[in-house]
Parts: sequence; C-alpha cells; structure tokens
Amino acid sequence: MSIINKKVIPNNVNDDLVNEKIRFREVLVIGPTGQQLGIKSRQEALEIAYSQDLDLLCVSPNSNPPVCKILNYGRYHFEQQKKSKEAKKKQHVTEVKPLRLSPVIDTHDFETKLRQARKWATDGMKVKIDMRFRGRLITRVEVGRKIMNEFVEAMSDVANVEKKPNLEGNTMSCVLAPKKTGK
Repeated sequence: MSIINKKVIPNNVNDDLVNEKIRFREVLVIGPTGQQLGIKSRQEALEIAYSQDLDLLCVSPNSNPPVCKILNYGRYHFEQQKKSKEAKKKQHVTEVKPLRLSPVIDTHDFETKLRQARKWATDGMKVKIDMRFRGRLITRVEVGRKIMNEFVEAMSDVANVEKKPNLEGNTMSCVLAPKKTGK
C-alpha cells in the first residue's frame, strides 16, 4: 500500500526531520493531543499521521528510540518562526562607539570629546577610548595615563569603567559602559 501525502511541504532551508525525511526504522510516536501511541515502525507512524491528515515530525532524533510527534507541520513551522522573530525583537545589541584621544590633547578638544562621550553614554552606548602614542610620545606614557584617568573621572557620573586603561603596543585603551538607570 503506497501512501502519498496530499499536502506539499515547502522546500525550506531548515533541517527538520518530517514525514519521508525520517529514516529511523522504529520510532516512539506521540499523538496530536500528547498521548503516547508506543513504539511503531516508521511506515506505521506515517500511516497514522497521514490518516489524520497530519505530519510526522521527529522532535528528538538522538534519543533511543527517536521520538516523533504527529502534528500539523505548517502550523508548527509558523509558530517556530514567530517565536524566533519575537526573541530577535527583544534582543538588545549594545553599540560600542570609538573615541580617540592624544597625550598632547588641548583642553577644548578634551571637553568636546568628553561632551560627545557623555551623549553616547546617556544614550545607552558603550564608549571605547583609545590613546595612540606616536613616535617619541611613547616615552610619555604617564602623561597619557593621567589624561585617560581625567577622562574616566569626568565620565564617572554617567558611565562605569568596564575595562581599565591598559597599554597594548603603542595604544592605551579603556571601555566605559553606561550606568544602569533604575526604571
């Protein structure tokens, strides 16, 4: 007796084991309402699913025997897509804004960069501060560290230090994260 499913399942890029894609000899079958129908051969399980005009989905292929559930695959796939979209919406990506200082920075430039960093921190973005020592300035690391500490101190009311200033090669860097506001 040959069984032909009248429903056409779209050629999705997902790798769900559905109907004819299931290659296990025996499977534990769970009915559409959640009751266990017992261990059946693949062919028997497909016949039961097709007789109810539903699909057979392998929900746990690694168990022994593999567990398959009888359900409406189109609806199941739609629900899964909906859940993943919802999860993606709630996901918050923190942006890291770069800012470059110099060990020989003037006060006005310092204040301008400080104002910009404050704006970013209050908007909820992290700020990565880099100070590059070029040429002979590498001999004046303590001056650069002093300026970096002044910057961090000036930002302390709106941001916390996530990564302390440290020198890597000829660049000193520091990351500031916005302070959590009590909402």
